[in-house]
Amino acid sequence: MQKNQLKDLLKDFGSNVVFDQDLKKKNWFNIGGKSKVFFRADNLKDLVKFLQLLNNQERIFIIGAGSNTLISDDTFDGVVIKLSKNFNRISLLREDVIISGSAVLDKSLSEFAAQNNLSGFEFLSCIPGSIGGGIRMNAGCFGKEFKDILISIQAIDNRGNLITIPSKKINFEYRNNDIPEDLIFLSASFKGIKSDVQKINSEILKMKIEKEKNQPTKIKTSGSTFKNPINQTNKKVWELIRESVSLDTKFGDACISNKHSNFFVNKGNATFKDMKKLIDFVSQKVFEKTGVKLDNEIKILE
Repeated sequence: MQKNQLKDLLKDFGSNVVFDQDLKKKNWFNIGGKSKVFFRADNLKDLVKFLQLLNNQERIFIIGAGSNTLISDDTFDGVVIKLSKNFNRISLLREDVIISGSAVLDKSLSEFAAQNNLSGFEFLSCIPGSIGGGIRMNAGCFGKEFKDILISIQAIDNRGNLITIPSKKINFEYRNNDIPEDLIFLSASFKGIKSDVQKINSEILKMKIEKEKNQPTKIKTSGSTFKNPINQTNKKVWELIRESVSLDTKFGDACISNKHSNFFVNKGNATFKDMKKLIDFVSQKVFEKTGVKLDNEIKILE
């Protein structure tokens, strides 16, 4: 739809709808242009109404914590939706089941589980991003993935229809699943195992120490760039990159982390084109050197 049509259609949402919203500060890379429409959904009622008005006539992208995302410097010809405070709640359904809003940070869910003596969520303390994004990509680390604790998902489609999906109906793979792309996750339920809080916190601390030792922090990076090619080789993707590419390789301010070669970094003013060139260059060099075809773990919005 044309911008003027959208302004008229969405006028009732007031300041929660912004046109030509700058997306650069809304992702960890600190890269990106603008969105034709940006909608901050304060509650489910507003989100349903908003989607029903759009009637699936616009491209939609959900932005969570902004990790694992590379955004084009061009204007995104569609709608970016940010779920707000009412999607950021955590509660106990019963002593071993947690219900979490999709906007909750992974580490916040891990902390809540520990406070309630629930084990199984420790790995979430080391995953950047929010619950919705973690479900979408079946995120994981230290041998655990979202699928291992997920019971069900509550979601909404692009026309405003609400649905619930049990985890047993989802086919999970490494960093992937078959959940339809047009679904927006609202909340999810997770099952833990009763345990001792000191034991849980000890495991979390051990994981955090291991992560800080091996991964860069406090820089403009977006986490792992490529998936580990588990169906092609036993080697980790960082090993393949080190074998195939000089770690001094850079395009503009887009470079490879010396600490972890699967983490790409914006050293200052990298553009989308700089980072995309680096991603494509590394992927091509790994393929030429090893015959392994890399798949992006990072989500690219163009």
